[in-house]
Amino acid sequence: MPLTHVQLRQKFADFWKKNDHKEIPPIPLVPQNDPTTLFTGSGMQQLVPYLLGEPHPLGKRVFDIQPCVRAQDIEEVGDNRHDTFFEMMGNWSLGDYFKKEQLTWFWQFLTEELKLPKEKLYVTVFAGDKKNNLPPDEESIEVWKYLGIPNNHISQYGPEKNWWSRAGIPDNMPAGEPGGPDSEVFYEFTEVKHNPKFGDKCHPNCDCGRFIEIGNSVFMQYKKNPDGTFSNLPKMNVDFGGGLERITMAIENKNDLFETNVFIKIILALEKLTGKKYGENKKEIRIIADHIKTSIFLIKQGVLPSNKEQGYVLRRLLRKASLNLHKMGVNIKEMFSLDEICQSVIDTYGKVYFDVKNDKNFIAPIIQEEMNKFGKALTRGINEIKNTDEKDLENKAFYFYQSYGLPLELLEEIFVAQNKKVNKEKFRAEFEKHKELSRSGSAGKFKGGLADHSEQTIKYHTATHLLHQALFDVVGTDIRQEGSNITTERLRFDFASTLKPTKEQIKKVEAVMNQKIKESLKVEFKIIPKEEALKLGAKSFFREKYPDMVKVYFVGDYSKEFCGGPHVKNTSEIEKIEIYKFEKIGSNLYRIYAK
Repeated sequence: MPLTHVQLRQKFADFWKKNDHKEIPPIPLVPQNDPTTLFTGSGMQQLVPYLLGEPHPLGKRVFDIQPCVRAQDIEEVGDNRHDTFFEMMGNWSLGDYFKKEQLTWFWQFLTEELKLPKEKLYVTVFAGDKKNNLPPDEESIEVWKYLGIPNNHISQYGPEKNWWSRAGIPDNMPAGEPGGPDSEVFYEFTEVKHNPKFGDKCHPNCDCGRFIEIGNSVFMQYKKNPDGTFSNLPKMNVDFGGGLERITMAIENKNDLFETNVFIKIILALEKLTGKKYGENKKEIRIIADHIKTSIFLIKQGVLPSNKEQGYVLRRLLRKASLNLHKMGVNIKEMFSLDEICQSVIDTYGKVYFDVKNDKNFIAPIIQEEMNKFGKALTRGINEIKNTDEKDLENKAFYFYQSYGLPLELLEEIFVAQNKKVNKEKFRAEFEKHKELSRSGSAGKFKGGLADHSEQTIKYHTATHLLHQALFDVVGTDIRQEGSNITTERLRFDFASTLKPTKEQIKKVEAVMNQKIKESLKVEFKIIPKEEALKLGAKSFFREKYPDMVKVYFVGDYSKEFCGGPHVKNTSEIEKIEIYKFEKIGSNLYRIYAK
């Protein structure tokens, strides 16, 4: 029997522990205090300060398994390998070992621990970049050859394929930015025939589906200089990422992600519920399975359907799932019970992420209600299209999209079924206008960015620590942080409290914060054992898991909080703070806006 994803996790953890790595807990799917991104989109997101030189509380060798969501991949779902929720297995060397150790260990993990057949594994390395005077990565080639990989299983590619920096290729990197060559490992599905439309010859980076990337070792080796040249970093880092789902495909030798053990229970539950076969409705069932699964993970993290930010992505996922049920001929006007689908996701991941017995009870009704609502809107939209004169209809495609959430692809189907035409050009022009508005609203947050460490956001970050402590002092000791969101314009702080704070108390909280700012308190951090930090009374964000050694920020002797930073050096840098909005957002849940 192939390894399950639960066994794969354990093997990964055991392997890196055996090689002196410490496990770091994953950060939440909705990252704290990072206004540049809606979701955690990579395993290295929490490692950025340490890759740039800050010492990590757990030392120079760390690993983790990080749940991720990439909203920009939503449109890709439907093929054999794309999904919006996925997990990145990562390991890092922060100025310790480099290429030889990393490539040897990863090869051992794949071939000895996972027993993947060596003849099906191919590697790619950096071919160099003459324009920027960056040499080929000969060292990695030598290591791979030493490990016994034949020449015809080693391919070299330029910076578009085998270079990593936050800004992309070397040409796009700003001065001071670190980056370096990477070496990827691919698994070959020999049963997949090469499709000539992707080129005469198949190769690891071919898009025909014969090869799939299962791991990427990035070697942070260079820094870009102000004159555009590159120099070696004083400390070189390794940043490895491998998709748990992709590695699972290799373990099971299945070139369809949706037939592996991370999806099969969900697919079977959907077949049973809809009466439709996966083999005959692959694209639709893949989209439904992926989107409902991702939605369950988001709701577990506290996201609810809405027209803004994370809530908008959740709503979009559930509407696309509904739409694909409709395409399969399933009546979604009054959606049948989704309990079994939700339970199949929870059962797939078990205690890794869920409370198996209870989570369905609060997650399923949220999904059910949202999909029911869309089902009714869909029916109303179809009826209105039927009753609209064809001349008027030509100019109303965008109205149906906005009023009922019916996308162009579905409108075209409905119009065709009713022998009516849609003015696609007019629709697309309107749609582009709408997208521009959306883009400016979400300010590029679908990119899965890295924390904005501008001067203003750093000030607000420290201000949230003052706000948290002031609420605790003024309102009561049962205050619990539920989340925060910082932009350059303002800070937002969500908290739970059994008593609703009064207007007078909120005014007092503001006064306390400003008093502490006036007192010019020193801000500093210490790396100490978690138990010691808890004994000191350091506050934490309850959804976050913390390692055995933690970073605690002290604001004078006023506030102590678990936090990765960054912060101002002194509270006087924050200047005056005004709480300009306070609202109730749920049962015993409140939100404060300040600037």
